[in-house]
Amino acid sequence: MTTRVLVTGGAGFIGSHYVRTLLGPAGPGDVAVTVLDKLTYAGNPANLDEVRGHPRFSFVRGDICDPVLVGGLMDRHDQVVHFAAESHVDRSIDGGAEFVRTNVVGTHTLVDTAHRAGIEVFVHISTDEVYGSIDDGSWPESHPLRPNSPYSASKASSDLVALSYHRTHGLDVRVTRCSNNYGHHHFPEKVIPLFVTNLLDGRKVPLYGDGGNVRDWLHIDDHVQGIELVRTRGRAGEVYNIGGGTELSNRELTGMLLDACGADWEGSVVHVEDRKGHDRRYSVDCTKIREELGYAPRRGFEEGLAETVRWYRDNRNWWEPLKAAADGPWASA
Repeated sequence: MTTRVLVTGGAGFIGSHYVRTLLGPAGPGDVAVTVLDKLTYAGNPANLDEVRGHPRFSFVRGDICDPVLVGGLMDRHDQVVHFAAESHVDRSIDGGAEFVRTNVVGTHTLVDTAHRAGIEVFVHISTDEVYGSIDDGSWPESHPLRPNSPYSASKASSDLVALSYHRTHGLDVRVTRCSNNYGHHHFPEKVIPLFVTNLLDGRKVPLYGDGGNVRDWLHIDDHVQGIELVRTRGRAGEVYNIGGGTELSNRELTGMLLDACGADWEGSVVHVEDRKGHDRRYSVDCTKIREELGYAPRRGFEEGLAETVRWYRDNRNWWEPLKAAADGPWASA
């Protein structure tokens, strides 16, 4: 029997890789996928070229805040995997209204229509940023939410809205909170693709503050593996952290990217004023998903990073138009 899965935000970085994986040769083989995506600046139709002709793939351009559209789609699907979100912290600092609309109102529209349509499983993709910042140790899923940016506050709100529909209505909601993702097809405003594409063009890269902010890096292959474990084997009403197991300061990461692109510190790095409210360190405890579902990251960071740099070097036709059209301050720095 084929499971009909609605994937929101499926033209974005992580969502499109999830769709390509589900419908690829190593996928489960028993799913049909509909992507719902508004195709904002970070949603790229080219990300889905690989599966566009697949007999079990369909695409709908639309807004997750549209209850009529969303309600009609829910009636034709069994499960939902919800990626769609505004996700760039710097953009949220400049203006948070669209983050609240998409991440909070949009999530409410989805879970409310999912409840009314009798959706079997609703997987809500969130972020470790909802926990705030941690100096030592790692966050378990039970840690209080203490978001520090408009982006992370909107995601924390969306988590609570989604989980409330499990507790109030019995909707099978499963939440994942991932660490920083990296890999191919990543929109070039985020740190790794921004730095790589700038360095490949001989341009400078911006390093916030002292470069001491620490993040745990998760390859999109491992993230998708974790999401599929949660979709197929997770428990209703539960939250699962998904991490990559490689913690690096931004300074350490910059050094690795400089080496990979054949650039040097003196000619390539510009120290810029730190981001407002910049969280110092993120670290998720993945004990729960490891012990319950058998998750373990498979991609070594050095190998994954080298592969990512090669992909950007070999696919200028994908990212050059995006950077030419971008409005961020470092899009063409």
